[in-house]
Amino acid sequence: MENLKRKIDELKQKAQGLKAEQIIQLAYEEFGRRVNFASSLGEEDQVITDMIAKAAPAIEVFTLDTERLFPETYDLIEKIKRRYPLNFKIYYPDSKAVAEMVNDKGLNLFYESVDNRKLCCGIRKVEPLNRALRDVDAWITGLRRAQSLTRMNVEALEWDEEHQKIKINPLVNWTLDEVHKYIRENHVPVNSLHAKGFVSIGCASCTRAVRPGEDIRAGRWWWETPESKECGLHVHPPKLNTKVI
Repeated sequence: MENLKRKIDELKQKAQGLKAEQIIQLAYEEFGRRVNFASSLGEEDQVITDMIAKAAPAIEVFTLDTERLFPETYDLIEKIKRRYPLNFKIYYPDSKAVAEMVNDKGLNLFYESVDNRKLCCGIRKVEPLNRALRDVDAWITGLRRAQSLTRMNVEALEWDEEHQKIKINPLVNWTLDEVHKYIRENHVPVNSLHAKGFVSIGCASCTRAVRPGEDIRAGRWWWETPESKECGLHVHPPKLNTKVI
């Protein structure tokens, strides 16, 4: 792990001035099949999937099926498979753990408390992610600093203490307008719910459309305060006086 931590500084030097596509290409050159991409199937992730298909198609693209997704999300998965000749994998939660949780706390336990919601996310998302990352040294995500308060400290290349991996965020400095511009110009398939006011899309039970003037993450776990709105996949403790790229 110490070697991986030291490698971040080397990668930051190499990534200076590179575009998102070039950062992805650099990731594959450095890690080969020891890097993969975690797609939430959102607009940012669709941009990265398109970039991977063009710049480094050998990178594994995976998503997590919580078994509570929108029908439109499953439709998008099929579009991705048809459009891109990629190594695309789907990871599912452990059925026994899901059954025990639901039998103990109910099907919609997440509305009752933040702890219950994080328990559900832990079983349906975090544990499958841990399996997906088991055999890699680095992973790519579609995180942007502008997405939420919990992501303001994200760096393009950073050490993921939670998973003991290098984390690569090629779109960290992109605006949502830049994401939309890329989608239009490259005819990237996206979830049809985006056209109905959904910005960040997760489980059907925990996602609603965003109202005019609301934050772009307001539709996720809308009954919670902004600072608690993470499922556990991305843990970013506050950083003070930290220089980021």
